[in-house]
Amino acid sequence: MRKRTWIASAGATVALLVATGLYADALRTGHTDGGLGVDPGGVKPVATNRTCAGTRPAESLPDRDGGTPLTRVVAHIGELARTKYPDVYTGLSVDEVHRTADVWRIPSAAFDDEVCGSAVRGVTVRLHEADVSGRTLDALSDRIADDMHRWDGTFVLREVAADERGFVHVGVDDPGRAGPILKEAYGESGSRYIRVEHADQAEPSDAG
Repeated sequence: MRKRTWIASAGATVALLVATGLYADALRTGHTDGGLGVDPGGVKPVATNRTCAGTRPAESLPDRDGGTPLTRVVAHIGELARTKYPDVYTGLSVDEVHRTADVWRIPSAAFDDEVCGSAVRGVTVRLHEADVSGRTLDALSDRIADDMHRWDGTFVLREVAADERGFVHVGVDDPGRAGPILKEAYGESGSRYIRVEHADQAEPSDAG
């Protein structure tokens, strides 16, 4: 599962909201068949991008979350990511209309073969290249969120979200001011995965 953290600022009120899930709000469009990379194990070349059309029966995977072919595949990929490939898996988004799952990962022949082998009939899995694991992104996202008050009086930190495509989205009031400060604060290794963008101030919700 991927963790996402949003920081919403409304006046002096700041709320931290944490949600987990494999679904993204919209399809992330990626490339299909690309070049070759080196497997993390150094064993053989592996496709950086790969598209797999499912062939196995939907019933061959456990019935979860409504039991649609797509949700079965997504749940299985999530299990693979958690139990066997946490250092490879980056993130996943889903297009329910077209029954497609887009998976970002550090190219790995073993992971790719298991993911493609789990795709059922009617479901397409597209594998996209990344260079960082999801848990590394989650750790960076948490670190930035924990530092939210560090920037008081300099800029306003409004959103932090680990993106399944391989970066951490940071929403602020003034990207021009915040960008260089954040890049310097988290060093070369962290800043390469930070994308600073403008985010509007969250509107307070009506209660009662």
